Amino acid sequence: MKITPVILSGGMGTRLWPLSRELYPKQLLPLVGEQTMLQETLHRLGGVDTAAPIIVCNEAHRFLVAEQLRQMGSKPQAILLEPVGRNTAPAIALAALKAEPDALLLVLPADHVIRDVAAFEAAIKVAAVSARAGRMVTFGIVPTAPETGYGYIRKATSALKSAAQSAAVYPIAQFVEKPTLERAQQFLKDGNYYWNSGMFLFKASSYLKELQSLAPDIAASAQAALSGAHPDLDFVRVDKAAFEACRSDSIDYAVMEKTADAVVVPLDAGWSDVGSWSALHDALPGDASGNVTRGDVLLEDTVGCYLYSENRLVSAVGLKDHIVVETKDAVLVAPKDRVQDVKKLVARLKAQGRYEHSLHREVFRPWGSYDSIDSGDRFQVKRLSIKAGAQLSLQLHHHRAEHWIVVSGTARITCGEKEFLLEENQSTYIPIGVKHRIENPGKIPLHIIEVQSGSYLGEDDIVRFEDRYGREGTST
Repeated sequence: MKITPVILSGGMGTRLWPLSRELYPKQLLPLVGEQTMLQETLHRLGGVDTAAPIIVCNEAHRFLVAEQLRQMGSKPQAILLEPVGRNTAPAIALAALKAEPDALLLVLPADHVIRDVAAFEAAIKVAAVSARAGRMVTFGIVPTAPETGYGYIRKATSALKSAAQSAAVYPIAQFVEKPTLERAQQFLKDGNYYWNSGMFLFKASSYLKELQSLAPDIAASAQAALSGAHPDLDFVRVDKAAFEACRSDSIDYAVMEKTADAVVVPLDAGWSDVGSWSALHDALPGDASGNVTRGDVLLEDTVGCYLYSENRLVSAVGLKDHIVVETKDAVLVAPKDRVQDVKKLVARLKAQGRYEHSLHREVFRPWGSYDSIDSGDRFQVKRLSIKAGAQLSLQLHHHRAEHWIVVSGTARITCGEKEFLLEENQSTYIPIGVKHRIENPGKIPLHIIEVQSGSYLGEDDIVRFEDRYGREGTST
């Protein structure tokens, strides 16, 4: 029987701000290679006999997730949309209910790094034997340091043994919360403790049976949410009210710590959950001085640092063990031993009502993207990039007019009752209150400079009438 990957892509990745943001989180970014972390998660399963994956993601990320799957030619069984975050137990329940009862579900967060893919594949094959027998398997990472940022799993002293069972599977003796440094050092010396990876393998029916027994309220809420689901383009939109009513809980607390069927398979495969900037630094190869650089970076007498440049030259002199990250609209500088506090900055940005906690300056939409390149009193300038064959919604604005200049490509414009083409270096004007739309009828991207003018320029001043992406009446 093929293994069904269940990819959990609902996190926000606040500790990797300013690259990772609420509406464009770390799993959708190419942090460790050319592919995004979501794409890497699926790509590393190439050597495993898998069925089409089931993706569980935040509703706000749906078009980004679908586009990244399309880019790699992956056709999922379903993309399940969570209207709100309710942690891993309900998310996995949705996937288990969507899958065939006897399907083996390989549950993987979309934001992990695994360097030794062969070792990972071998661990999956070992785990599959136990999963087919009805056990709930988790993968325990063989620790390489006294890490205080992970939970731990203590294995039983004796492995499971049978004619069909590998000796590398152990009953779980205890789940341990994130320890102090002293306790983590003891765990490392003991040799019976693993990092809790958050990766699992079990039959869909096994998970649902245990969830019904140990957390029946979550099981009922997930069932109600999926029973009330409806298709929306390529997505499955679960019932919002039913899912919102579900208790938020992790699979560890709801099931794994209570079931008698939990077992652990050791995994030594260069794993990281890339949960902070220091973890990302450690997961990437550095230069002779231990520096990891991305983009246009110039260093002098600098050691053990991670420096990222997105938009301009970043230079450093005399830095040691620091993180420097530059994006179009924000710069982060922090000692490596303080990167866990980045999430406090994100919380302050959110409390102040600033956009930088959730959006980048360049915002991606199903039709392409827009980059806000300048703004001032009563005006804003954006650069629109519209994919071949894509179109914006038919819409109007109550408080702003717009001027459009085609930089490259061809645009089909709707303005009121008129429809016409604009070629390169041509422009048009959209008055306040007039219905309008841009479409790219060509086979190459369309680039437009948009100048907005008016008393209010917020993105919520959009009234949609027609939209091929199902967003009528919304501003996303």
